[in-house]
Amino acid sequence: MESGYEERHLLLEHQRHHPESPKHAAARRGSWRACILILATELSETLAFAGIARNLVSYLTGELQESNAGAARDLSMWTGTCFLTPLVGAFLADSYWGRYTTIVVFMSVYIMGMITLTLSASLPTLWSMGLRRAVVYLGLYLVAFGTGGIKPCVCPFGAEQFGGDNDADPAQTAAKASLFNWCFFCTNIGSMLASTLLVWVQDRVGWSPGFGIPAVVMAVALAVFVGNKRLYHGLHDQKPRGSPLTGVCQVLVAAARKRGAELPGDDIAILHDKLPDGYSHRMEHTNGFKFLDKAAAVVPGDVAHASPWRLSTVTQVEEVKTLLRLSTTLPTVVFFFAVTAQMSSTFVEQGAAMDTRVVDRFAVPPAALSSLEVTSILLCIPAYEAVLLPLARRITGDGRGLTQLRRLGVGLALSTLTMAYMAMVETRRLSAAERGVSISIVWQAPAYLVLGMAEVFTSVGLLEF
Repeated sequence: MESGYEERHLLLEHQRHHPESPKHAAARRGSWRACILILATELSETLAFAGIARNLVSYLTGELQESNAGAARDLSMWTGTCFLTPLVGAFLADSYWGRYTTIVVFMSVYIMGMITLTLSASLPTLWSMGLRRAVVYLGLYLVAFGTGGIKPCVCPFGAEQFGGDNDADPAQTAAKASLFNWCFFCTNIGSMLASTLLVWVQDRVGWSPGFGIPAVVMAVALAVFVGNKRLYHGLHDQKPRGSPLTGVCQVLVAAARKRGAELPGDDIAILHDKLPDGYSHRMEHTNGFKFLDKAAAVVPGDVAHASPWRLSTVTQVEEVKTLLRLSTTLPTVVFFFAVTAQMSSTFVEQGAAMDTRVVDRFAVPPAALSSLEVTSILLCIPAYEAVLLPLARRITGDGRGLTQLRRLGVGLALSTLTMAYMAMVETRRLSAAERGVSISIVWQAPAYLVLGMAEVFTSVGLLEF
């Protein structure tokens, strides 16, 4: 007994006088232990966001007494803001705060917005309709601002737990790919829970718990995320590298300054072998958009007045060329997202005017049908990988099966088919309404299923493109 006590005493004394080295401490950080917490943060944010977006039209028309057209307009404006604020969050994360701090700050703002919405639904009689509407929109746009620091940072912060931008290790590369798959999975699980459980709570129990539950979930997720800070890799040894938008502007300004300069005979600047700070790979020179090559051409005065606003590297120039090439294709995807936006607005309004009874007296909340879209996605992804891609490879002889542009094209075609079908359903609904009959909401189900298939094609095509 005494010898055992002495051994433990000596071990404690050794640990006190020989603390863990920074190298060993760093080795215990990151990996999947940290990523589980990060994925939980992603799931909680999706649960809250989808819990608002899926049924917001019903709240605006029912509680705030807005018209169908006004509610659809306000929802579209709010959703558009939610997809623009990530530009702000990404800029702050890249240039100043880093991803961890950005997530914590913006998630706190997000929770403030959720609390504001919960209070507006909990105490409706304390305010006039005008004041209540102002409080609701204050909460909504706090959420819109908060989501801007979460969406662009959570999954990349998870990738940092496997070594940041170092892709030399195949095991780390595979782990990152698996992480992004799990991010997509958590996003859809959060959306599924919001489309079923939260929508049911909002329609059957009340809006106060409907907003309060995701607020509590996000608060718990934030507490757990911050409380396990010691597990995260790269919080102190990685400095913000600056916004990519700054690099784009530098190339454009440098090219404009030297618009009259003569390019070298081989069109390749002497800085071809020099990588910008923070870059891990080099991009090869291409012949398109040659006017941008002047940004990387060395002219008298560039060396004496070294400035990124006067002289760029070939890698930086090629990044801008890539953006210009993408700019000719990506705008077409706007039409696809214009269709998906209808799920939370006109589809819900149409469903509210239909017979929501499915089995006997069981009524389905119109917003809950969006869970069919998530179900379609979860079923189509493995079918896409296991069945469609091998078949497409045999038919086309291309190892990719379908090119990225063809995948985008299939997604756009399916989304067009969805809207054509819903127009037919609306024609049938109006015809039945003239006879005093309501058609079943089940007529909407095929549209959600096909739109889920369209999202698989479009999302995969965008990621690979």
